[in-house]
Amino acid sequence: MRKKKAGALFMDFEVSPEDRIGGAAPRGRKAKPAAKSKAKPRKNERVEPGFGGGFFTADEREAPPPRRGRAPKQKKQPRGKKQRRGFSLWRLFGRLLYWLTTLGVVAAICVGGVVYYYWMQMPAVSTWAVPERPANIRVVAADGQLISNRGKMGGEAVALSDLPAYVPEAFIAIEDKRFYQHFGIDLWGLGAVAFESLKAHHVTRGASTLTQQLAKNLFLSPDQTLGRKVQEALLALWLEHNYTKDQILDLYLNRMFFGNNATGIEAAAQTYFGKSAKNLSLGEATILAGSMQAPSRLNPKGNPAEVEARQKLVLQAMADQGYISPAEAKAATIDPNQQIRTKVAGSESYVADWVEQLVQSYIGDVKEDIVVYTTINWDLQKEAEFLIKEAVAEQGPKYHFSQGALVAVDTSGAVRAVVGGADYSKSQYNRAVTARRQPGSTFKPFVYMTAMEKGYTPDTLSMDEPININGWSPNDADNKFMGQMTLRTALAYSRNTVAAQLAWIVGPDKVVETAQRMGISSPLEAVPSIALGTQEVSLLELTSAYVPFANGGTGVIANVITRIETASGKVLYDASPAGPGQVVSPTVVGEMNDMLSTALDIGTGKHAKLAGWQIGGKTGTSQKSRDALFVGFTSRMVTGVWLGNDDDSPTRLAGGSVPTQIWSDFMAKAHEGMTPQNLPDATSAAVPASELQPTDPIGALATDGTQPGGAGTLPDGQPAPTDLTGQQPEQGARRSPKTIGDMLKGLFGGGN
Repeated sequence: MRKKKAGALFMDFEVSPEDRIGGAAPRGRKAKPAAKSKAKPRKNERVEPGFGGGFFTADEREAPPPRRGRAPKQKKQPRGKKQRRGFSLWRLFGRLLYWLTTLGVVAAICVGGVVYYYWMQMPAVSTWAVPERPANIRVVAADGQLISNRGKMGGEAVALSDLPAYVPEAFIAIEDKRFYQHFGIDLWGLGAVAFESLKAHHVTRGASTLTQQLAKNLFLSPDQTLGRKVQEALLALWLEHNYTKDQILDLYLNRMFFGNNATGIEAAAQTYFGKSAKNLSLGEATILAGSMQAPSRLNPKGNPAEVEARQKLVLQAMADQGYISPAEAKAATIDPNQQIRTKVAGSESYVADWVEQLVQSYIGDVKEDIVVYTTINWDLQKEAEFLIKEAVAEQGPKYHFSQGALVAVDTSGAVRAVVGGADYSKSQYNRAVTARRQPGSTFKPFVYMTAMEKGYTPDTLSMDEPININGWSPNDADNKFMGQMTLRTALAYSRNTVAAQLAWIVGPDKVVETAQRMGISSPLEAVPSIALGTQEVSLLELTSAYVPFANGGTGVIANVITRIETASGKVLYDASPAGPGQVVSPTVVGEMNDMLSTALDIGTGKHAKLAGWQIGGKTGTSQKSRDALFVGFTSRMVTGVWLGNDDDSPTRLAGGSVPTQIWSDFMAKAHEGMTPQNLPDATSAAVPASELQPTDPIGALATDGTQPGGAGTLPDGQPAPTDLTGQQPEQGARRSPKTIGDMLKGLFGGGN
């Protein structure tokens, strides 16, 4: 080992041959070529030699050596513009598919959120159920003819199998042609409507299926909101899951609204065409199907041009879908020159309204469809309707009256006809059953009957002269006094002073008792003016109160319902004979019919005629001629007629004018084919006097000596006179507990 020199303490290194300038390469190794200078030296720049045979400038020499570690980042060179790819249909399709898928997922999430939100607002699915259909009341005449339907639906339910095939087909063709293919929501239909609406820039038509329409009708409000549409769709799915297609169609036809208070196909058929849905023609069925788009506007009573156009669309749809042939469609099309014939609500609707009110008192709440059989004679009902309507139309303007009413009751108390007004479609107020008006002189028979029961006779003499009863001085419409006359004549000419004297002598309270016994049910005040019919009563009760005169003395309760059954035939109510029994003695019946027939022979009712029959009755006109009435009878029937105005304004009528004409025409129809008979008398009464028991109130009248020829007494203990001349009541008779104010309460009746 070579000894180092002392001066080499800090220079301890040796230079190998290869490290020398121009030295040889080591053995076994090939020398690398010298690297080229990075750049040529600039002019006048100093150049120094470097290891490896190269040169470097002073700047390069002074540059610091690179740091150890990671190599410094190279500065990126700017990229040149990429070359555009050529157009590719597949690439475009792929992008479109990608975005559509993305949008679909987003939309599905949004829709799902909305559906979930509104679904959470609904009751639990386990509680969903189709609501019960409200009960229908089917009212029929005595011969089974439908009078009308009552209840919320306006008609009873009808089975799908009972309808002609073209009825449901018409609804399917125009409302939901894929009804039997979809699951409650018609996706194809929704798409078609969306496309049409986008193309037209507005919503062209609805896209709800029959199931959706039914769901809305059964469960939801008609509000056009997003929430309602979502819930409608959910309910439609539920219906499709729980019911068959035919069951859904059955529900649809029986629950949809057809306008004019008609819900269900049966109600619509009866309302618009006066027939059962089972008997609808193809043309009628397509009109009803077409009305579903807008029931209030397109129903058969709507604009004829619109109804016709809509029906053509339905027929064309049925032909296109193969339900009918083009020839059948053409034959069923509405004739533009002929108005659609629809049913008009007639006077029978007054009967139906009345029956509906009575049903609950007979059987309680109605919880299922029922059929109510009535006593109404359909032919007489329509005859009465025609006569009242004709009188109001033809004679109303002349005599200043605008309304009329008629009631016909047979001698058993069965109501055969009821007309409550001139036009039910304009006014549903029943002037025969509900209205109470002053009966005028038609109330006088109850005054005379009370006198007959107290010992007076038709031949008892009376004076038609000025009287004064505690300050009340009644007179007649003619302002004349006829002097002495029999009670028969006084009633025939309807003299007010005689009736007032009788009522005062026998007692107003006794007159009230008589009227109530005969069938008047309205409250009556025992005042002297009751003799002139100032107390208000209904035409129904007034007419019924005359029945004992016609049947020989038997009181009746006017009845219109004979039987009530369920739709399946179970009897809920069956009428049985009922009534107060004998309410007038046969003798008094004979005396009253003697006087009441004279009133029609020579008196105020002389215009009432019925060939071959003995008839009786009484006219009535209230004060200022506000009401004109006539109640007349035969041994088979009693009929009452009223004419007047709803606003109580005066007419130019008298009871013996137009009312008697209406009565005569109606009774002629009612007695067609019957053998004429006389009115009951003392020997032909329903219950002869000899058979009456003393315990019977009427029997007591027959046996206590109060009949003519006996020693009858008046309420104050005085014997009943046979001559009323000079019998003007004394002032302040102790019989009357009323003051002058009480006596003048109400309006007094007129003369006849």
